Amino acid sequence: MPMRFTLRQLEYFVAVCEEGSIAAASARVNVSSPSISAAISQLEAEFSLPLFVRKHAHGLSLTETGRQFLDHAARVLAEARLLNQLADTISGKVQGPLRIGCLLTFAQVLLPAIRRKFAAIYPDVQAQQIEADQPALIDKLRRAEIDLALSYDLEIPPDLDFLPLRALPPYAMLAADHPLADRAGLCVEDLLDHPMVLLDLPLSSDYFLSFFDAAKTRPRIVERTRDMAVMRSLVANGFGFGIANIRPQSDLSPDGRALRFVPLRGDLRPMRLGLILPPGARKVLTISAFVDHTEKTVADWGFPGVPLAKPV
Repeated sequence: MPMRFTLRQLEYFVAVCEEGSIAAASARVNVSSPSISAAISQLEAEFSLPLFVRKHAHGLSLTETGRQFLDHAARVLAEARLLNQLADTISGKVQGPLRIGCLLTFAQVLLPAIRRKFAAIYPDVQAQQIEADQPALIDKLRRAEIDLALSYDLEIPPDLDFLPLRALPPYAMLAADHPLADRAGLCVEDLLDHPMVLLDLPLSSDYFLSFFDAAKTRPRIVERTRDMAVMRSLVANGFGFGIANIRPQSDLSPDGRALRFVPLRGDLRPMRLGLILPPGARKVLTISAFVDHTEKTVADWGFPGVPLAKPV
């Protein structure tokens, strides 16, 4: 039976479903909007199925048929990627696509530097970086939309593996003129009289607030943000203290104001930085090469907030 669709058509269809519009999907897959529209129309015509409801000024919404089609299309694309990985493994060459997820908190601090040397060693790998919060990374791994993820050990489900790389203890982030900025260390009780800027990401925020739960108290949260860079600027401008586990190389906020980083003392669980992997992922040659490279890079790296021991 002749094939009634192409993998490219399915890729465009899935991109539109996940991004919510043809324009956003166009930016994601780097293809013109008319090409994506044509691919979807061809799928609908070939299968005689309405996949979307077109609403003027409101974009596209999936029909019930479209939702069922999406589930199967995603599985077909996942199986196609597995075939590519199998071919690379059989050939014995590290090559082909590699989709790397990374937690939003530190995507700008770690992953580009890790990828840079990997790209120099393995120029035939086409790596793509996807940033998301922890629940979204888990979902993308389960849907085979990414091959592995660099993240923390936050509620890793039993169907995925976690490879720990490094423990990162928490610290308080303070403006340079904050009354606690010159302290060598702080405990949770020292922070209670001061306002807090919370990094409000799923699971991460629960982790930070657990420090106060253990002390049977609550912080005075005055600002919330999902962006680490925004948190640094709010803290540097005196809106409150922040808590984090990983820090940039610079002691300046994005708007150029000085910050201070003070270790938090007490029985506080550090975050474990590591890689989240589907079972058996390391059998794929390209994934295994990236895991080995990341393990070595992190072992040689003097982060957080310390200059590199070796060039990355």
